[in-house]
Amino acid sequence: MTNEKHWYLVYCKPRQERDALANLERQGYTTYLPLMREPRRRQGRRISVISPMFPRYLFVHLDQETDNWGPIRSTVGVASMVRFGQRATPIPESLIACLRAREDEEGLQNVMPDELKAGSRVRILDGPFAGYEGIFQVKTGRERVVVLLDILGRQTRASVEESTLEPVTRR
Repeated sequence: MTNEKHWYLVYCKPRQERDALANLERQGYTTYLPLMREPRRRQGRRISVISPMFPRYLFVHLDQETDNWGPIRSTVGVASMVRFGQRATPIPESLIACLRAREDEEGLQNVMPDELKAGSRVRILDGPFAGYEGIFQVKTGRERVVVLLDILGRQTRASVEESTLEPVTRR
């Protein structure tokens, strides 16, 4: 009989990852919930929110043979263990190590948004040019950037706040 612990994936109820984490830890389980800071828009303003990197999932460190898995299913915030077939599948230790290595000093995942590059397409979200799409030209400093807009059939340069832009992804 081996006494080896592995990481396993827990599927949580919607928006209850933190509750599940706290309740599992209170029961003595070792858990890991990767968090990240992401920009969101609320009431027309851009704010920074800390949220789970993998919504509805967290990791728990267990021994397949010796740990009691029964209480996990009935823990507040937990929906189920992620299984393939009859048994939960271990998560590679290297994945957890990689996630932890990417954390900053606050314990948040360092997920940098793609840096805007000259020539990339952007959409303006706020201000007098809200809704316009243009081409990112250059960052001018102090949170301002220059965007090339097509207004009435003419290429026009406009200076806008960087925080009002989002990259346009073509599918």
